[in-house]
Order: sequence, then structure tokens, then C-alpha cells
Amino acid sequence: MAGYKLKSKSSAKKRFSFTSKGKVKFKHAKLRHILTKKDRGMKRRLRGKACIAEVDVASIKRMLPYG
Repeated sequence: MAGYKLKSKSSAKKRFSFTSKGKVKFKHAKLRHILTKKDRGMKRRLRGKACIAEVDVASIKRMLPYG
């Protein structure tokens, strides 16, 4: 007998992805607009992806059950 499928949270699908080892990647905020008043160092630090802290991984994996 087939079970039921869990739905993924749509907002989490757009914001998070998983590495091959199971860590959760995300893109930094504050890099979309009004970039003229932010200094070069800040924009450089925010570039690229980063990994979520271990305490938050469980809640994100609940939002993305098939991730």
C-alpha cells in the first residue's frame, strides 16, 4: 500500500540547496539593490554561496523532505 507524499516548502526550494555531503547552501542577502552605499569589502564578502549553521539544518531538512 502506497503512503503519502510530503510537500516541500516552496519558499525553501527557492532559497536553499544541498551539497553532496548533506550541508545546506544559501546565497547571502543584501546584494540585490542600493549597492552604491555599501562598501566594496561588504559586497565582496556577500558574493557566492555559504553554508547554514548546524543548529538550523534540521528545520530546513524538514521543509525540504526530499532534498
